[in-house]
Amino acid sequence: MIEVVTPSRLHITLIDLSGSLGRIDGSVGLALDFPSVKIKAREDAQLSVSGSTTFEKRIKRAASAIMTQHEVGGVAIEVVDEYPAHVGLGSGTQVALAVGSAISELYGLRLTPTAIARLTGRGGTSGIGVAAYARGGFIIDGGHKGKTQFLPSSASGKYEPPPILARHDFPDWTIVLAVPDLHGASDECEIDIFRQQCPLPLTEVQELCHVLLMEMLPAVVEQDIESFGHSIDRVQTLGFKRRELELQPFCAGLVQFMRENGALGAGMSSFGPAVYGITESKGLQAAVQRYLYDTIGGEVHAVRARNSGAYVREVSSG
Repeated sequence: MIEVVTPSRLHITLIDLSGSLGRIDGSVGLALDFPSVKIKAREDAQLSVSGSTTFEKRIKRAASAIMTQHEVGGVAIEVVDEYPAHVGLGSGTQVALAVGSAISELYGLRLTPTAIARLTGRGGTSGIGVAAYARGGFIIDGGHKGKTQFLPSSASGKYEPPPILARHDFPDWTIVLAVPDLHGASDECEIDIFRQQCPLPLTEVQELCHVLLMEMLPAVVEQDIESFGHSIDRVQTLGFKRRELELQPFCAGLVQFMRENGALGAGMSSFGPAVYGITESKGLQAAVQRYLYDTIGGEVHAVRARNSGAYVREVSSG
């Protein structure tokens, strides 16, 4: 029996939705140690899924894509741990890659995470989820050359995962992660947002690139938490991230609340509703929990970055 335990990920921002240089997308993100997806898989005569109602269809779709391509037998998949879809933490990619890795191990296919992503249609907009699964850490990808439409990952399955430009271990800083009882944009709604908002002004893309290259990335390398927090705050005011926050007013308010209660920098992951704060304060988690309890509800956790990829291992079936 094969067991797979994945990271989750923060999607800090998309970089270039102007396309002025012939590339679009590009992403910055970070692997997290919590929450995670955990599955167990064994060879079987057919394909079956137990333990999940959220991801049953996605799991079957991913497994079928790999089994059909490589002409292998069935698999029984048990979902042990999962986290919600459409909250901004990348569960769809982690589930697809976990399923692909399990089948690859069971049948000796030797598939890389990138190969699994191609087969399952992941990584067509952002490469953060695939890279987080493969290696963890802080990640910047270079977007797509030749992609002519501005589309979310859910509608970009025909595109290859983008090249990874930088990957660094992330410092052992506390990240307060809040997931309000809301849903982020998905499916046709998400596609419509890209169509309505893009292309973005080149001046915003240029300013964002300046922040990423000359403040955020050096702050990770030099373990400068104040500069990193400041760069996260600036990112919320630029490019596609600014538009995403404008469409999630509760999350925008929560970002501001975090800043006022001990976060050195705070932002929204992907389309939300997940919001995160980088902090040295021991009181931020409790303050955010009270805020959610008094307003809309949700969960709050103190987490850290994960500087390694998914765990894929053989375990006893007992």
